[in-house]
Amino acid sequence: MDFLTLEALGKPLWMWLAFLSVVIVLLVLDLGVLHRKQKAIGVRESLLLSAGYIAVGLAFGGWVWMEMGRQAGLEYVTGFLVEKSLAMDNVFVIATIFAAFAVPPAYQHRVLFWGILGVIVLRAIMIGLGTALVANFEWVLLVFAAFLIIAGGKMLFSGHEHKDPRDNAAFRWLASHIRLTDGYEGNRFFVRRTPEGASKPLLYATPLFLALVMIEIADVVFAVDSVPAIFAITTDPYIVYTSNIFAILGLRALYFALAAVTERFAYLKQALAILLIFIGAKVYVAELAGWEKFPAPVSLGITAALLGGGVAYSMWRTRRTAPALA
Repeated sequence: MDFLTLEALGKPLWMWLAFLSVVIVLLVLDLGVLHRKQKAIGVRESLLLSAGYIAVGLAFGGWVWMEMGRQAGLEYVTGFLVEKSLAMDNVFVIATIFAAFAVPPAYQHRVLFWGILGVIVLRAIMIGLGTALVANFEWVLLVFAAFLIIAGGKMLFSGHEHKDPRDNAAFRWLASHIRLTDGYEGNRFFVRRTPEGASKPLLYATPLFLALVMIEIADVVFAVDSVPAIFAITTDPYIVYTSNIFAILGLRALYFALAAVTERFAYLKQALAILLIFIGAKVYVAELAGWEKFPAPVSLGITAALLGGGVAYSMWRTRRTAPALA
């Protein structure tokens, strides 16, 4: 069992295996036990599932606190909150994709499940590259910080409309280079058909597969903001990756509740924009003040205040349009 103590990215292998084991158990329970049958997920069920994911994510943060210390625990919780909140904006894009492709509600959970598996791999690659850059070039953190300030400024003054995903260059390329069915084939991503004049069946993609691809592309776009944001909080790859994945896992469950009440979070985008500016600015504050890191308790407090304020203000301003839970 000595191999379990071998280090990978600064942490013993057993710590990475413990994290992956929790993620695998959650995914197996989700798809293999709770959602073996394809059905639309109601708002109440979505909220209960999301609460469970959040509880597991925070419990893991408590374990990080006990295993790695107070500083690491605070950084994990801060990263978890930031990633969860930034990913919430992704919900609006996912809702746009599902609407554009007219994905039946009963199939949406399956698309999101396989989408999250892709996210786990993509985020691992991006965080691995980010870790290598920061380890070899410390000044990259200042570049990340500047990018966050610029991104936050753009988000603060940009509109709320999301473009039709069918106008995306990647979609147009896929649609012109692969064989597509005219409609959905149940919950399948691919089917085999024998076109007229062909001697054998050919593989066709369904619109469900295109929706999955567009969701993966959307996550890559959002990761361009979220990955630098978490590196501005901590450069520990274990905290960066675990907080990222736990935040995204829970958001997939929360999608079905948020998609029904997106208008209730009309002012969250501004709060997220200010949060990005703050995260970027604190890197420069710590550099100018000669601190090794910006104080973690202060960072967590400001993060929670900004996000809580954005949600509370949004809920108050849109209180007259609140829909009933289904």
